[in-house]
Amino acid sequence: MQKTNFLDLDGHILRTFLAILENSSVSVAAEQLGVTQPAVSHTLGRLRNILGDPLFVRSGQGLMPTETALALKEPVQRAIDGLKCLTDDRIFDPRAEKMEFVVAANDMQRDLVFPQLIREAWSDGISVDFQFLPSGQPTVNMMREARCALALTPLPPDGPDIFQKPLFSGEMMCFYDAEMREPPKSWKEYCSADHLTVRFAGGGTSIKVITDLEASQIGEPRVSVPNFNAIPPFIKGTQMIATEVSLMRLHTLRELDVAPLPFKSNRVTIYMIWHERSTNDPAHIWLRNKISEIASKIPELMQEL
Repeated sequence: MQKTNFLDLDGHILRTFLAILENSSVSVAAEQLGVTQPAVSHTLGRLRNILGDPLFVRSGQGLMPTETALALKEPVQRAIDGLKCLTDDRIFDPRAEKMEFVVAANDMQRDLVFPQLIREAWSDGISVDFQFLPSGQPTVNMMREARCALALTPLPPDGPDIFQKPLFSGEMMCFYDAEMREPPKSWKEYCSADHLTVRFAGGGTSIKVITDLEASQIGEPRVSVPNFNAIPPFIKGTQMIATEVSLMRLHTLRELDVAPLPFKSNRVTIYMIWHERSTNDPAHIWLRNKISEIASKIPELMQEL
């Protein structure tokens, strides 16, 4: 019989076990923990392998704990309480830390959040430095290989060790120069227009976000640029249009005129994503909280436009 290696256990696994035990549901446990359902299922699978017991079996609409799972409840709670004691007396003071972060974010997400974050942090005497990378379409490997502390993206990769949190969302709209043209008023006019789009390093384009339509239905863009800040100089003085998220009215595309699309499109949500390794790090928690705080004010700013 293979002996269980207790070093394979950690606080994250134990906390997930208790959440499933308490709720008799993987999906409810995921919501309680603020992670994805695949992440909880992955963690449960690891614990099952470590302990050599299924721990939970399907019963109707929920999960029923095995005898082993029931017997583990109190020891696991004591273990978590013991781990908590290790950090209770540890005080994290961002003013006493020298923090450096690499963040992956395209220029729209970056400019909506980080200039304000840096101004507030430096004004409060907090030393924090940033290096920004274009996120394009982030991959699981980008996060696993620690190329960045976190990423802001509308296209979060799916992985059991990748955590995500929605920050803000917006509708897709038509950006154009009103001195040169009117916005398209029908699907036919929209398809026949000259389009400009952002083409990411991985090959995808921003216009693909709006619908699941094939490119052939709207034609190839006349112009592709590498980032969102490059859009206004090309739109100004031409009859081209750009289809981008309404959030860009706040900063990136504020110089352009804007109108609703003449058809229904997808709503775009921007997510903050990070790898599980940084979930409990106090500096990373500080950063994620600051981003969430600034992002929570964006809907109010949009209403003022």
